[in-house]
Amino acid sequence: MPFTFLYFILSVVLYIVALPLLVYLSFKQKYKQSIPSRFFLFNNKRFKTKNGIWFHVCSLGEARALKPLLNKLKDEDIKITTITHTGQEEAKKYNAEVRYLPYEVFLPFWITKQKVLVVLEAEFWYMLFVVAASKGTKVILLNARISERSAKKYLQFAWFYKKMLKHVEVIYAQSDADKNRFLALGARNIEVIGNIKLAYEVKKTKEYQKSSIKTIVAGSTHEGEEESILKAFVKYKKEIDSKLIVVPRHPERFDSVYKLMQKYAQENSLSLAKFSDKADFESDMILIDAMGELNNIYAISDIAVLGGAFRSDVGGHNPLEPAFFECQIITGKHFFHQKELFKYVHHVQYVESNEIYEALKKCENLPPSMVEEKINLDKVMDLLHNA
Repeated sequence: MPFTFLYFILSVVLYIVALPLLVYLSFKQKYKQSIPSRFFLFNNKRFKTKNGIWFHVCSLGEARALKPLLNKLKDEDIKITTITHTGQEEAKKYNAEVRYLPYEVFLPFWITKQKVLVVLEAEFWYMLFVVAASKGTKVILLNARISERSAKKYLQFAWFYKKMLKHVEVIYAQSDADKNRFLALGARNIEVIGNIKLAYEVKKTKEYQKSSIKTIVAGSTHEGEEESILKAFVKYKKEIDSKLIVVPRHPERFDSVYKLMQKYAQENSLSLAKFSDKADFESDMILIDAMGELNNIYAISDIAVLGGAFRSDVGGHNPLEPAFFECQIITGKHFFHQKELFKYVHHVQYVESNEIYEALKKCENLPPSMVEEKINLDKVMDLLHNA
């Protein structure tokens, strides 16, 4: 209790110090909903009812991964909290009460008792675990992971995580390696069930005409990655008739990515179009400046250059979706947050950003990427139904 009180006071001090920055960031497009909701409780009331099943996720990928679970919990009172705006928009597609998770200083006054709180992946918030447990809510971790890259940092504060994790009833880990890392932090009741994203049913929402020429999609790209992909594509197109579709990860980057594509289009006499301008996919390069289209684009593509792994600070993105649509996958070597998922995907090329052209060439002699494994969620469902 003394430690929790000290932690709360430090959180208050940090909140006061950060207030000017929070006010400034709340005017930015990317944060104009999440920051006011999380740090000022704007349009972010407590859940209306008690004794439901509460899922907490961070962003889009985790929110989307909930679908197989929620399909089996249709008669339950479901609540979902998220951190990011994209996660919030995805969560609103479910029949659930959806909120942003408030900053920790608000949680003692905001949290209401639920039957169970299911926290996905690595969303470790001390006050969330402590307050939920103190109100009689059973806390479980699902799809729990600690990346190899982060393990040393966690171990440096093992005493802190031990205090936090003692409030957790069960940890469903992604892998044996994750289990061992949790054990090193003093956690208990750990079971390895694999990655729940394997249970997600990949679907397309629209039907587009597949081109007769080689189609390359640059999916979920981040700043700095598009340029490397554009350089490789320009070189590749001189040898193989092909087109490139770029799908940036974050919508606030659509304009800057389009300007970069314009530069390459002009320098190499290539045609360029925007999806929002009713593009028909006939141009040499197309920017997808809309959310929720990536699976539809994977479905008409031959090669997927998967972003997020050519930089050292992102950790990669989900390879299951392009593999489902039988794209040949090329990605970077920094996929530490998706290491478990990549274990299940066969025929992937892992390259540096300056090796993308060579990887595109190698695709001519490689089979499509594929996923064979599945996951059994029966243990998780039994726990949730009987909570």
